[in-house]
Amino acid sequence: MDHVVTVETDAGAARLHWHRARNPRTVLALGHGAGGGIEARDLQALARTLPPEGVTVVLVEQPWRVAGKKLAPAPKTLDLAWRGLWPELRGPGLPVVAGGRSAGARVACRTARDLGARAVLALSFPLHPPGRPEKSRRDELLGAGVDTLVVQGGNDPFGKPEEFPGGDFALAEVPHADHGFKVPGRAGRTEEEVLGVLTDAVLEWTRSLR
Repeated sequence: MDHVVTVETDAGAARLHWHRARNPRTVLALGHGAGGGIEARDLQALARTLPPEGVTVVLVEQPWRVAGKKLAPAPKTLDLAWRGLWPELRGPGLPVVAGGRSAGARVACRTARDLGARAVLALSFPLHPPGRPEKSRRDELLGAGVDTLVVQGGNDPFGKPEEFPGGDFALAEVPHADHGFKVPGRAGRTEEEVLGVLTDAVLEWTRSLR
């Protein structure tokens, strides 16, 4: 990690953890979920893997996490913070891909078009609450309005890959994985192998963006 920048937003102070590429072609900003922070395995794996391939990764801590709170605020507050820190992400003058895991993916989808994001990376998009498929958030995903990649665990209770609607987005499956990209021992896959599926899919997709 190169450095950490604190950015004041109308929702409080956010922190940006920059992992810079030597010769960057794009910036990938990743927000965390509602139940955890930037220590999530998928976010950390991307922060390690993508910078050597020309993608600067910024892990974004929402103000509620910076303030030490345990519960995420309403979606409109998450969006407010994301909008407030966006100018800092655009500072290097490179295309910015908005992304995140779970709740962070929803934020990216809701704001991408208005902020001028180049694309959206949605990790473990929570298509619906567990066991409540009728409470679909499909409109958020389909409304992103930019190139979108969803990376979803094959056994994610918030929406398995086969539950996703057709639409103008790409979907990569991580077989057997749950919402946190963990797989059961019987699957015979190491954590490194599982995260490799994820990072390979994201890297290939970023290379396709122009």
